[in-house]
Amino acid sequence: MEARLNLLGNPVAGKIIKHLAGAGRAVLETELPASTQELVKLRASQINGCGFCTDMHTKDAVAAGESHQRLHLVAAWREATVFTDAERAALELTEEATRIADGAGGVPDEVWERAAKHYDEDQLLALVTTIALINAYNRMNVAIQMPAGDYQPGQFG
Repeated sequence: MEARLNLLGNPVAGKIIKHLAGAGRAVLETELPASTQELVKLRASQINGCGFCTDMHTKDAVAAGESHQRLHLVAAWREATVFTDAERAALELTEEATRIADGAGGVPDEVWERAAKHYDEDQLLALVTTIALINAYNRMNVAIQMPAGDYQPGQFG
């Protein structure tokens, strides 16, 4: 399988990705736990059917010390006992914000309130930004049919 566009070699794509990556680096400077960021990226990528990002964030999470058990259970987080209440709130917010078009009023207040119990304002902003960014990357990769499976942890810096 070959991608429809070369995101890694196209100068225009490089400029766009540089700006998206810059926003991602700002999130890394927040107090939102890195493990939560990876779980959120993985869950949104699963929902969006983005093989490239699912592969990338699974491998990056393992390289950062995340357990295979937790990663295998992200898609079934509601029934899994391996996630903290804070992580469960982040995963719920991820699902609602990723599937925003499916909801008549956007993210329900009760979902937001559950997340706000565990995260301060800066962390909530980082969480929402992470969700928005991974959804942007997912949509780009799905649209161009970016192949999955060859990503190496830390490949993009």
